[in-house]
Amino acid sequence: MDFRGKKYERGSNWSDPEVVELLQLWADESVQMELESCLRNQHVFNRIAEVLREKGIHRTGDQCREKIKKMKLEYRRIKDNSKAPRGGRTWKFYDVMDRVLNSRPALAYGPLSGSMMAQQVLQGTMVESYHHQFAASALPFGHAQHPELMEIKCEEVNSDEHCLTPEPPPAMSYQQGSPEEHEMERAFLERAQNDSPISRVEVPIETSVSPSGFSESNMASSSRMQNVVPRPGFSALHRLRKKRKGQRVKDPLDDLLLKTLTSQRAMEERFLQMEERRFQRDLDVEERRMQLEQRRFELEREHEFRMFNVFAQMLSILKQSHSGSSSSIAMPRGLDFSQALSEITGLGGGGGGDLQELRARPLAERRVDMHGFCHQGDFQRSPYLSARGNIANIFRGSTEEGYKAYHADKYDEDKNPNGIINFGTSENKLCFDLMSKRLTQTDMNLMEPPLLQYPDWKGHMFLREEVARFLTYYCKAPAPLKAENVIVLNGCGSLFSALATVLCDPGEAVLIATPFYGGITQSVFLYGNVKLVYAYLDSKITGTSTRPFQLTVEKLEKALQDARAEGITVRALILLNPQNPLGDIYSLSELRDYLEFAKRHELHVIVDEIYMLSVFDESATFHSVLGMDRLPDPQRTHVMWGISKDFAVSGIRFGTLYTENQDVANAVASLCYFHGVCGPVQHKVAQLLRDRDWINQVYLRANHARLKAAHTYVTDELKTLGVPFLNRNAGFFVWIDFRKYLRTGTFEEEMLLWRRFLDNKVLLSCGKAFECSEPGWFRIIFADKTHRLQLGMQRIRKVLEEREQEILAEEKEQPCQSDQDGKADSTDEVIFVSRHQEPTCSGSSNLGDLIGLLQQQMRSSDWLQKNTAEQFAQEKPEIYDVFSKLVGKQ
Repeated sequence: MDFRGKKYERGSNWSDPEVVELLQLWADESVQMELESCLRNQHVFNRIAEVLREKGIHRTGDQCREKIKKMKLEYRRIKDNSKAPRGGRTWKFYDVMDRVLNSRPALAYGPLSGSMMAQQVLQGTMVESYHHQFAASALPFGHAQHPELMEIKCEEVNSDEHCLTPEPPPAMSYQQGSPEEHEMERAFLERAQNDSPISRVEVPIETSVSPSGFSESNMASSSRMQNVVPRPGFSALHRLRKKRKGQRVKDPLDDLLLKTLTSQRAMEERFLQMEERRFQRDLDVEERRMQLEQRRFELEREHEFRMFNVFAQMLSILKQSHSGSSSSIAMPRGLDFSQALSEITGLGGGGGGDLQELRARPLAERRVDMHGFCHQGDFQRSPYLSARGNIANIFRGSTEEGYKAYHADKYDEDKNPNGIINFGTSENKLCFDLMSKRLTQTDMNLMEPPLLQYPDWKGHMFLREEVARFLTYYCKAPAPLKAENVIVLNGCGSLFSALATVLCDPGEAVLIATPFYGGITQSVFLYGNVKLVYAYLDSKITGTSTRPFQLTVEKLEKALQDARAEGITVRALILLNPQNPLGDIYSLSELRDYLEFAKRHELHVIVDEIYMLSVFDESATFHSVLGMDRLPDPQRTHVMWGISKDFAVSGIRFGTLYTENQDVANAVASLCYFHGVCGPVQHKVAQLLRDRDWINQVYLRANHARLKAAHTYVTDELKTLGVPFLNRNAGFFVWIDFRKYLRTGTFEEEMLLWRRFLDNKVLLSCGKAFECSEPGWFRIIFADKTHRLQLGMQRIRKVLEEREQEILAEEKEQPCQSDQDGKADSTDEVIFVSRHQEPTCSGSSNLGDLIGLLQQQMRSSDWLQKNTAEQFAQEKPEIYDVFSKLVGKQ
């Protein structure tokens, strides 16, 4: 596409007779000499336009100049491409342009009164004056030319109008100069005969800046050239200048002008290439948008069909119940949702896919087998390590393996564009600019002797006081928190290790709901030899659950009783709020229920609120345990928080514990000797937490906006792919359901899919690393820059499309295989249910299950808002009337 058309076309199109008139004026020798002898020639074209207007051709000087420029470009293009006609002209003006441009008069430059003169060689004897006299300030020019110069036959002009070629008017004659002027020329010739530098006349040079930004010598301004007229004896001067031409040094201004024009041409070509690429990119983006819209429309139609299918089953059951049959009678169904959710994929397939079989194992065996994708017996015992050392040596799962691979081949936009993109490590990479600027300001730089000495192991008092004020404000505590209850360590991982050590004896256990952040296992088990008892959460909505993976007191009770039945002593309960990896935010009533449960069983409660300020949607409200009016058991409630997540500085190891139990505080403080924070870092953190205005007005606003934008981009991509996920508004992660991309519902198959992502240079965290009970769930971190998110999602899309093609090919070979039961969607807040083959097997169903399923399907979309009864009545009144009559008869 040529983008230059509108830029250079400054008027309507020229007809051929108008072009002929323009060429007659432009081809005059005097006009050509003046055009060649000055750098700014707009005034020449302005006078040409005046002559044309007298002939009835209304054009401006700019239009005349641009038309001549176009014709010269066309002439050069034909000439350069060797496209000159053989036996006939392909362009009617080629011969005329060729004669004019190849026979331009020579120029002679001489310093005369600081201006540049052009010799004009007039042909013929006496030249008659032209009938029109220009203004006094304009240089007259004539039209006397060779007859063959403007010989353009009328039949060559493809125009319906009559040829308007006038008779060439005579050129104006030049007047003789005065005696004083002859004297000046003779003096100049005498000085010019001497080649010595002393005899040369110094010519003042005026410097002007061109519109393109280059400075050039104004050797012949238009105002001076208009007042220069030919004088007698100038031909001799021209011959003298031609004789000296070979002796003069080449003017460096010519090279500069040549380079300038070459650079300008290169820049124009580059600009055109960039415009073409931008245009192509816009087309690609528009095509992509249309594809996304089409895909979204298809998903909405599938969701609508699924809702009507469930509704039809409900009507069928009601009809049979009305006729006297039981509502629990077996009915053929198109979608056995309750059975699909109750059965975990991979039954009988080995590899730990059976959830019931998994839960039936002893907790001691379960803890070793479920973490790390390995069995302890698969590794040789090292003679250099103790028993605990050998356990630590083999205690490595997908998180450690992927993290190691990422650091060996880290993505870099410039240095390593084919490296691994890390969507597995929970880090906020969106606010490095804000934090680096704040942490390098003057108030942060302090180095005093107390900061370089051993501090109180709980932390410097100035820092603990600032932490107490900070938590009082952001946790909305009903009363000011006390600095003596604050303990500072180098990260929340160290806090987990310290609390597990001081609250539990070796072999005892801590209760936690799965899936959960896998680093807790290392922190609790490796140092203190404390086990974890799991309260399994899954995507099935049963009992008092109202959302997928919901933690309830009933599930905690069951896990605790199972552990005690096996003789395991449980000392504490760990709560993550907001929850990692689910993103759940517990309500006040839920928190109160969990704390009451812990009080009944005399359990310590460790509440990790490290994502407290990373709730990026205003519709979600975070409630801290420290903000409750009354704690059921204050002496057994311990709250953790750190700056690594909320302030995007995971490299600065800083965590804080708030507990009212001074025995626990003193015991943990004893271990702070191994996990202390250096003095300068304590000063920086105190200054950071003290700057409340910057946190509220600058940092949190920008951080929440960036998190929300990144979350929206990733979830929109998942919707386009038709992949279910939990829609939450806190943290840096999205919990995704990839179960339909597993051939069999086993953790081994999940591990293969994880490695497939890693081989395609994108690191994710699979559900096994979080002790998820259902294979196929993955966590993706979205708190990253846009270009990395885009590239990472492209790589994920590629893997999923390849995987889907492989599974479809296998299904064609085995059409009777029905492994789709475990790939049914989870529901409710799992957004955009994925496509899957509906099971055709029959089974029992009841009205309650179908009603619950229909409610879940309705809540998972805005279908009801888009399809109201009033809107349907307006769009299809005939059908609405029939439906209303049928309803009225019931």
